[in-house]
Amino acid sequence: MKFDLKKNTILLTVAGSRAYGMSQESSDVDLKGVCIPPQEYRDGFLYDFAQADKKSDMEVFYDNLTEEEREKGAQGEVEGSVYEIRKFFRLAAQNNPNVLDALFCRDEDIRHITFAGETLRNWAQSFISAKCRWTFGGYAKAQLKRIDSHRRWLLSPPDHKPTRKEFGLPDQTAIPQNQLAAAQAEIRKKIDSWEVDYGNMDEADKIYIQDQMAEHWAEMKVGSEEKYAAAARLIGYNENFIHLLEKERRYRSSLTNFNQYLTWKDERNKERAAMEAKFLFDTKHGSHLVRLLRMCREILTDGKINVWREDAEELLSIRRGEWTYDDLMVFVDEEEEKINEAFKISTLPAIPDKEKLNKLCYELIRMSK
Repeated sequence: MKFDLKKNTILLTVAGSRAYGMSQESSDVDLKGVCIPPQEYRDGFLYDFAQADKKSDMEVFYDNLTEEEREKGAQGEVEGSVYEIRKFFRLAAQNNPNVLDALFCRDEDIRHITFAGETLRNWAQSFISAKCRWTFGGYAKAQLKRIDSHRRWLLSPPDHKPTRKEFGLPDQTAIPQNQLAAAQAEIRKKIDSWEVDYGNMDEADKIYIQDQMAEHWAEMKVGSEEKYAAAARLIGYNENFIHLLEKERRYRSSLTNFNQYLTWKDERNKERAAMEAKFLFDTKHGSHLVRLLRMCREILTDGKINVWREDAEELLSIRRGEWTYDDLMVFVDEEEEKINEAFKISTLPAIPDKEKLNKLCYELIRMSK
């Protein structure tokens, strides 16, 4: 990046916990922004810019921050992302929760804005569509997946590195390693051929199709092992070879899980680790899960994104461990039902008017020349 990031930024806001009204003394400063890079970054091939997301990139904005936020910067606790305008438009039009905060946050949370930035925020409502059902809901499911994977490790942590013997395998594979790798790659390729080619599909559409496919396979009671065996049979491998391949695959999967567990155990924040050990689930993820699901329903119902949370104290109480894991699961089930009902009757457009947004993007870029 060989241009003045601050000079070319049209909008910079505080995001994350501070924008939600959920910051604590230990909270870092998260920034979100939009910039219009010089023309050579948009029209040529030699230079490229999608976003600035290094901590050092954020230093140019320190003069725009509050005194307390600058102190956080001195401690290395200011981070964020400033997106190239076209990338920002694509993500926002997909209703990506990570970027919409910048359009809907309170005026008090704006740290830098130009006329072009004000114009962009005035058009905020034009980005919202029923796609939020799958983006906000999909991000919530990602939080739930992390909660459940960590919870398995908390309740039943691996106590040793898996051995080949435990899976009925000899110390050294009976099949040459290159042949084994080739067979597994061929099976993986066959399984991949059954998946949807998402190409440049919108994130929301991709999440929706993945969700539908997962439900479809679950109804048919087809899991990963069944898919693997079916693919191997279609390729033409005999049952003995398939059985051996499955054992190798289960061993490798167990070894991967063990290594992921060690990484998680060694690298996680100590304070957060203590909370997880006490409450047997990641309460921070739990708080984000509840916020995302509520925001999803609010958008579908009212067509608004409430970045500043009126339920901030309750969300913080979840983070403090005042909800049990069972409480969280009951909420998820009940909220999913409410979201499904809200989705059915929502008056939001199915997709935003991309032609109109494209024209806006063009005008904002022209405005910067």
